[in-house]
Amino acid sequence: MKSIFTTLLLVVSLALSAQQDECKSTVITKEDGVEVKSTREYLMYEKVFAGTSQFMFFSLTNSDGVPMLNFQFLAKGKDFPKVYCIDKASKIYLQLANGKIVTLISASEDQCSGLVYDSNEQNNIRILTATFLFAKGTIEDLEKSPISFIRVKYSTETVDYNMKKELDSESMKQKYYPENYFINTLKCIK
Repeated sequence: MKSIFTTLLLVVSLALSAQQDECKSTVITKEDGVEVKSTREYLMYEKVFAGTSQFMFFSLTNSDGVPMLNFQFLAKGKDFPKVYCIDKASKIYLQLANGKIVTLISASEDQCSGLVYDSNEQNNIRILTATFLFAKGTIEDLEKSPISFIRVKYSTETVDYNMKKELDSESMKQKYYPENYFINTLKCIK
């Protein structure tokens, strides 16, 4: 339980510092010589309403030449936040400003958002983390056009998230620019 809360705090702290340098990457060289580059988590969506909050974070990873999107969805509130699940059929659809739609395919095993209790704020927190793969040729489209819309196909439902040009986060007390996330960040994992 403490390790999940610690992970939550780490994610939030990484998100806070993400604005400072988009290309601050962590490079890890494994023993077998595989190089992994990862960007910091970046706030893509925030909804704060009636004592409940939802946050969507993205980060990018390049593992031995394979680019991946790391997706994290957090929900918190006094009641029990809704459970979201990801399976092999899950997808993320990114609608670009130029009208194209980019599809990312789940690389994660079946999993549902875990529940953590924050005793300090007396909130229930659900955390869902998943990895998605880019289809061939889609990275070039993402480097050229802003995102206008994100649709996440969870295991049991599909949820739409509008992208903002500028997100002035109530919780993080910082400005984010989710519309241009891929334009600004894909270069960091090449």
